[in-house]
Amino acid sequence: MPTTARLFAALFFAAIGWFTTDLIKPLLPAGTQVGLFAPVAAGFGVLVGWFFTGKRLFAGEGGGLGIGLTSSALLVFWVLLTFSGTEMLKLSLRKAYDGPVEALQDMFRIAVDYLALAAIPSVIGTLVVAGMLGGWLTDQIAKRWS
Repeated sequence: MPTTARLFAALFFAAIGWFTTDLIKPLLPAGTQVGLFAPVAAGFGVLVGWFFTGKRLFAGEGGGLGIGLTSSALLVFWVLLTFSGTEMLKLSLRKAYDGPVEALQDMFRIAVDYLALAAIPSVIGTLVVAGMLGGWLTDQIAKRWS
């Protein structure tokens, strides 16, 4: 059911996803094609905000700060999973793996490499502070318009 809290959380976490990708793009190696990096991250922000943050805070299932922080972590998880999976598929089409288990193992190595690349204070701080702010604001909106 659409609620104001869900709508706000979806838009707020989409903005977090988009803004965070703008912080990460300069960290990527020169010549890296970013393609749909920002729109995909924003799309996952919409999904996390709508289905996780807004739903839980509208139902009163936790504190805003904690739910917001968890939402940021979920956003990072889904974006990492998507882009490491995409990279693994590109490599598998080039016959880089002997089998599917090796491909899945390499997918997690790729995700860890991406995470290490983005684990700088400005990115982590943005995700933590913006996630907590988004959770708190969504909680206030859920209480106000429920």
